[in-house]
Amino acid sequence: MKFSYKFSNLLGAVYRRGNLSFTQDGDNIISPVGNHITKFDLKNNKAETLPIEAKFNVACVALSPDGTTAILVDENGAGMLCSLISKTILHHVHFHRPVTAIKYSPDGKKIALTKDNLTLLYHAPGSTRDFNPLLLQKTYHGAYDENTCIDWASDSRVFAVGSKDMNTRVFAATNLEQLIVYTLGGHKDCVVAAFFEEDSLDLYTISRRAELIAWDCDTELNDLQVVEGTENQVQAWGERPDPHRDDEPKKKKTKTTKDGEEKPNKILYKRKAKHFFNKPGDFNHLTCADYNKKNHILVTGFASGDFHLHELPDFNLIHSLSISDQRIASVAFNPSGDWIGFGCVGLGQLLVWEWQSESYVLKQQGHYNNMTCLDFSKDGQLIVSGAEDGKVKVWNTSSSTCFVTFTEHTAGITGIAFNHTGKVVVSASLDGTVRAFDLHRYRNFRTFTSPQPAQFSCLAIDHSGEIVCAGAQDKFEIFVWAMKTGRLLEVLAGHEGPVSSLSFNPTTAILASASWDKTVKLWDVFERKGARETLTLTSDVLGVAFRPDGKEVAVATLDFQITFWDVQSAVQTGSIEGKHDLGSGRKDTDMVTAKTSSSAKSFNTLCYSADGSCILAAGRSKNVCIYHVREQLLLKKFEVSCNRSLDAVQEYLDRRKMTEFGSSALVDTEGDEGQEQALSLPGVKTGDMSSRYFKPEVNVSCVRFSATGRQWAATTTEGLLVYSLDSSLTFDPFDLTLDITPSLVKDTLSKKEWSSALMLSFRLNETKLIQEVVETIPWQQIELVSQSLPQQYVIKILSFVASQLESSPHLEFYLVWSEKLLSLHAAKLKSVSSSQQALLRSLQKSLTRRMQDLAKLCDSNHYSLQYLISLAKLPVKKETVLGDEDTESRKKTESEEEKGEEDESDGEGNVKTLADANFSSDSEEELGELVQF
Repeated sequence: MKFSYKFSNLLGAVYRRGNLSFTQDGDNIISPVGNHITKFDLKNNKAETLPIEAKFNVACVALSPDGTTAILVDENGAGMLCSLISKTILHHVHFHRPVTAIKYSPDGKKIALTKDNLTLLYHAPGSTRDFNPLLLQKTYHGAYDENTCIDWASDSRVFAVGSKDMNTRVFAATNLEQLIVYTLGGHKDCVVAAFFEEDSLDLYTISRRAELIAWDCDTELNDLQVVEGTENQVQAWGERPDPHRDDEPKKKKTKTTKDGEEKPNKILYKRKAKHFFNKPGDFNHLTCADYNKKNHILVTGFASGDFHLHELPDFNLIHSLSISDQRIASVAFNPSGDWIGFGCVGLGQLLVWEWQSESYVLKQQGHYNNMTCLDFSKDGQLIVSGAEDGKVKVWNTSSSTCFVTFTEHTAGITGIAFNHTGKVVVSASLDGTVRAFDLHRYRNFRTFTSPQPAQFSCLAIDHSGEIVCAGAQDKFEIFVWAMKTGRLLEVLAGHEGPVSSLSFNPTTAILASASWDKTVKLWDVFERKGARETLTLTSDVLGVAFRPDGKEVAVATLDFQITFWDVQSAVQTGSIEGKHDLGSGRKDTDMVTAKTSSSAKSFNTLCYSADGSCILAAGRSKNVCIYHVREQLLLKKFEVSCNRSLDAVQEYLDRRKMTEFGSSALVDTEGDEGQEQALSLPGVKTGDMSSRYFKPEVNVSCVRFSATGRQWAATTTEGLLVYSLDSSLTFDPFDLTLDITPSLVKDTLSKKEWSSALMLSFRLNETKLIQEVVETIPWQQIELVSQSLPQQYVIKILSFVASQLESSPHLEFYLVWSEKLLSLHAAKLKSVSSSQQALLRSLQKSLTRRMQDLAKLCDSNHYSLQYLISLAKLPVKKETVLGDEDTESRKKTESEEEKGEEDESDGEGNVKTLADANFSSDSEEELGELVQF
């Protein structure tokens, strides 16, 4: 089995904190999610989390105007210059303080950022391969409090910075005669946003008190002149211009305006208007804003979850809407101004709103509490997840988006599973119910309950999907229900402690139950004779899992061990000591070191690989381990997170934070604007004045392998992490000898020896070479080549066809390959179906996905052609052609026709007859033939 698994995606979380950014084409939105960033493709409805990790949660994102690079800054002030094309980190830089805003200039040559009360101006990285791609050009002082926002003028020579000292400062990015710095006041609270008008120095400033001030500048943008002799001069590091230097060129004292009047050679701002968003008596704080300079539209978000849309400079309200009951943390326009992105921290919401049609383009919300469980569908296309917030979400692995959310549970989800068809999801909860959801109609069609209230801690479904079992943590019993009738069939009693885990044998109706009473019991649910076998262990049992063939069961215990048992003989066949493999970190509140702490040194979730040769194990740690079952060796260890914003990530505490009263990291310094997760008092919906904050602890609560074997997923504190096989960089030859080279393969292919060339390419096992050979074989020869292939090559070509069906445009060609291979080698494949189950399911997944895509396209074309035919059948108004000699009668006829059309029109002047559709009978017959085709 291959273990080149790489991080591929992050589900379950769509927005955490920071600013949203649209790409230049307006079709993609970048959202910070923890220490990752996720790109949502709004036209294709897909999401992708880039394999880039920061050390802390990402606080600011700046996209370059050309869309090739981005700068990510975490909450500790560490920055990364990343390539959005290669999805790699190009450069690291540390700003040594938290950065509140960062933005590229419109020409992409400069970067301005704010930290504390300073504003830094950097040279943006260009096409040259510089050793230090971020060069500090100038540092701007003057603010008396922390800066909050940045906006650039259209020519990239001037930018404005808003501050918490209630002032806005306009700085010159180059040495200009009319401007060095200009300070604008007038607000009674901190400035949230400042925006220039397009191709102008006119400015709008907005405060947290929901006040907007429009400033009018007496100087045009094109009238700004560079100081003579400094066109090519670069300011030294941190050096400010000295007005008393003798070697500086003398500036002109006056300037002449268009009217011929002489004015001082400095720009001058005047307040043109002041507007208020809140009604009298309303104290709704304004939290964020964005301005589309092209359409002159301003969007503002408020702490109550409302947003307003205004047209400037007249301040006309277009509309206002409430999209959440939590604070809107970030808003952003796309470049065309049609879509608006909203991010809400409290619930982890990401919304994209089309304001003209008043409809949602994207509406996603992650789990806003810790995720607890997950499961893959049998074909690997869907993932279902449950969390402590009581929600059940179903995710599409291809688009990485959630398409349905079930909210019937009133307490945390503890177990979740698909049935064998993949169309039913069953979940267990601490609210005392087990619910079954239909993925066809998206409804809760079954609710299973116990005779007496019980909190269910685990769930299992048998291989036929007819039996549902749930274990209780307070009753120490296992309840068995029938899926079809919903009737309680049996209550299995015998455990003396809470039931921690359940697992059904994949081939028979044997149920394994694990409990804190240090036993694992094997039950035959169709025979009412008590436990068939009892496996006694030395410590509390936390997890249990069956091997895919059902002949072995793995058990995880509290004493850091994984033991393996033979199901038929109930004899232990092996054990793995995982104390040193799992590892752990030291929390801020721990009084002992991570090495001596035992709080995270046990596995609580297990899952076998698709072929049963390896097992995946995880617990209260940042590591996930893969062990070889027969050899009992650690094959690979994955670190699911390096985010230091989570607790227990680091092995050692920072001694600089240790004081005589304890760790200073426990002190909440965020204040009212803190972005940590808030805990409200019970029953409080809004206005909780006693919100508390806590630091989430890194944890892996559940791991599962996909049935295809090509990916596995884990529910963690940050979300649902998906790891997939990375075969692009892996050289894995098969039966290779010295004389087999790519040139030999191509020579054999040129001689039209199709079978030999195909087998030689698989022995080299290079994907591009195999693709070239396969696509060169004529489709008429596919059946003959398939007949001549040995069985070992049939499995390899089937695996290649399954991977190509997902992305290749040659759909019919690869469908012919799969049809011939399956029909000619059906008997041989059936004999090895148990060992090649993952391959067959991968092929089924690819075929199903392409069929669904084609079905949508064909349905759309079918309805479009039906619409055109219905247009052709409508009555057509025929015009009478008159001679040139009868001009007056023609004019009279036209005036009568216009009068008749006015009579036939409705009250708004819309003509009810359709005169534009002029189809002939021949075209109607052609359209009918197309619809039949």
